[in-house]
Amino acid sequence: MAKILIIDDDPAICASLALLLKQAGHESCKALTPPAALKILSDEALDLVIMDMNYSRETSGSEGLKLLDDIRSITQTIPVILITAWGTIDLAVKGMRAGASDFINKPWDNKQLLRSLQTALNLGIQSKLSSGSPSRTELDEVYDFGEIVGEDPQLLKLLETVGRVSATDASALILGESGTGKELIAEAIHANSNRRDGPFIKVNLGGISSSLFESEMFGHKRGAFTDAKYDRIGRFEKAHKGTIFLDEIGDLNRSSQIKLMRVLQDCSFEVLGSSQTKRVDFRVIAATNRDLDALVSTGEFREDLFYRINLITVHVPALKDRKGDIPRLAQYYIEKLKSIYNRPGLQLDSAAIPWLQNLNWTGNVRELKNLVERTVLVSSNDHLKVKDFASQLQHSPQEHRDQGQLGTIEEMEISMIHKAMLLHDKNISKVAESLGLSRAALYRRLEKYGLGE
Repeated sequence: MAKILIIDDDPAICASLALLLKQAGHESCKALTPPAALKILSDEALDLVIMDMNYSRETSGSEGLKLLDDIRSITQTIPVILITAWGTIDLAVKGMRAGASDFINKPWDNKQLLRSLQTALNLGIQSKLSSGSPSRTELDEVYDFGEIVGEDPQLLKLLETVGRVSATDASALILGESGTGKELIAEAIHANSNRRDGPFIKVNLGGISSSLFESEMFGHKRGAFTDAKYDRIGRFEKAHKGTIFLDEIGDLNRSSQIKLMRVLQDCSFEVLGSSQTKRVDFRVIAATNRDLDALVSTGEFREDLFYRINLITVHVPALKDRKGDIPRLAQYYIEKLKSIYNRPGLQLDSAAIPWLQNLNWTGNVRELKNLVERTVLVSSNDHLKVKDFASQLQHSPQEHRDQGQLGTIEEMEISMIHKAMLLHDKNISKVAESLGLSRAALYRRLEKYGLGE
């Protein structure tokens, strides 16, 4: 049971919220004015604040922002949920900048409000826990981290955070270079959450055009547009009671960002061709290798959407920053390939380990995985030596980096795509998977570089 302060100048609103909180098993107290609220905050131990943004005929929200600033001068840790009938995007952004946990419009949806409240409470509890520096063995005894391999201190710190926040419903933003394993982190958050028995829906936003965004994400009814021959269930509806993973969110265009923001704000949408509103219960995890702060500053990414998706932000370290994990990763891939290719005698030569560690892995874990698999496929020897790996590194971007010739990003992309096309005999699905791209994203690159023939 939590003790929650309700701040609103309307006694009816206070009474309504108090009843809702009581039914949910929480204790509440109320304040009708900012001075009364600040006195209660100074005198009592509270777990959360729900506060209105206006306390007079003024509807700009400035009174609420001032009160929020005063609350933060008393305590930096207590979660604050803003609630107002005069909500605007600008006001929401200002509130989140000032340290609010969430922003909800009146009239509120009871389930949404309680879900937001519980998430804020859970995060508050988790932040107070003293975790120390658990080992990988200790983490694995408590959490399920599946195929995430490594014991580097940066990775352990990341996994500790992932484990702690998984129990909440907080939105999470995963940042990191391409190929670092952001999807594995998203899967780990889901696997350790209360939604683990629900669906985990992956969406590569970089591969969805703006014209198909609504159909893909919200679904459509038969006849909604020319080619709509059948009803289609959208990704958000498929994610009901589970988690939706929005990969490459930094590539989403502005018009689609607006549509996405609406469903994240209200957890509701309309299927194309239908006038009925659907409500869904999902947790959102987003990922990108782009600098969202820079995109926000240039206006390419909506600031309100940025605050909506990054309640929790985690950074996945690049492989070059945890080279001590390379032996474990290489051996892990070898063990998997033993079974896949029925080659139980596969093993790494001891000299290959330091050689692999000295490479500059700009493609990160994905590049290491692909190199190991290519070497296993091509080599007739089960005892893999430096020369076996080096032969698969020839004519690749890695060779140029080792020689100090960086080349252009386009040259690297062309080389990697060409190599993957040869390796997988131009099987588009396998090529796209090996490069970590959607089929649509691969087709765009093939067309761009004239590699389609």
